Amino acid sequence: MINKRLLIKNLLAHNDESSFYDKKRQLNLHTREGKAKFLKHICALSNSNPANNSYIVVGVEDHDNEIVGDDFFDDSRIQNLVNAYLENPPKIQYENVPFPNLPKDKVIGLVTIKAKSKTSHFKKGIHTIPANSIFIRRGSNTSPVEGEIEKNYQNTETVIGIENNSRNSIEYTLDGVIDFLNFSHKDMAPKYKVFKELFVICWAGVPKRSRDKTFLSRVDIELINEQIKLFYSAQDVVTITYDDDSFTIIEYVSLGLNDKTSYYPLEKQTIHFYDNGYYNIDREILFQPPEFNKKMLFHIYNSNISLLNKLRKGLTLTERELKDLDNLPSTFMVCYLNGFEEAKQKLIDAKLLLKPFTSVYLSFKECLRILRKMKYDLQ
Repeated sequence: MINKRLLIKNLLAHNDESSFYDKKRQLNLHTREGKAKFLKHICALSNSNPANNSYIVVGVEDHDNEIVGDDFFDDSRIQNLVNAYLENPPKIQYENVPFPNLPKDKVIGLVTIKAKSKTSHFKKGIHTIPANSIFIRRGSNTSPVEGEIEKNYQNTETVIGIENNSRNSIEYTLDGVIDFLNFSHKDMAPKYKVFKELFVICWAGVPKRSRDKTFLSRVDIELINEQIKLFYSAQDVVTITYDDDSFTIIEYVSLGLNDKTSYYPLEKQTIHFYDNGYYNIDREILFQPPEFNKKMLFHIYNSNISLLNKLRKGLTLTERELKDLDNLPSTFMVCYLNGFEEAKQKLIDAKLLLKPFTSVYLSFKECLRILRKMKYDLQ
């Protein structure tokens, strides 16, 4: 079992970017340009490593390898994006890896691109990349090519060596459990559970009751053996259940209009553990968008637009407007889910305007995370 934190350290220590490894300060999958760049690197790394895994590390400064972190990114449906644009798409996995020196809400992202012998190419264009484009990796450069690609197996032994040096140990596991229980989350009633005498999950959250049901908020859940976060949210709430073979997380979102107690189930995530030392994660979308009165939504939508216009002009907001601003991301999301197609883009375009308001910006990021998750499951 590979310790992903150790794997990242070994990748960073091994060399500069290479034909099996790339690093990014952050991913931007909200724009077509950002998606195109990401898909280009996936295509190139896959074609350059037909016999071994390749990796992208996210949250690292390019010039000096400083580990600065990025937001928790739970888009398991990132595979759907790759499948939509690439022919012969590789299997990829995105994992969130906590590091001790980072704030609790920051992680290092690890994209694993599985080995695949068939050549990947773009089956349709995106941004400036035309259909049928093929990319490969030469050193740290991603380049377009034409025609057949000569298969290159020179990285195989190097990558296998790095992965073998990143295997977990009982020391890493115990250190991870002790840190989670006694230091990182000591004020949040942390718990742990061992599955199949091998896997250790730790979780923590603040209990809150709403309408005769108990939820956990400010939730952090980690699979200690691999040093990955399974779930993190500073706002949304979850319920947790488990038995001897599985651990289930149901995520809820608050979608009332100015009401913080109306929770709707969003997604169920179940981790199944097996006696042979493997596990898999099943995800099921549960969300059914609530419907609201259209006349009331028109009023809220227009009020949000007026608030953003005042911010653009640098005008001072009243106390009432500040309260409305606090609800702006979630109310824009409610509008979008009720047929206001432009509301989502209006919210995305407001990013820089909302960034100075800490709690509003946090809500903004949560709403985009939820909308991104819905995009691939509700289409």
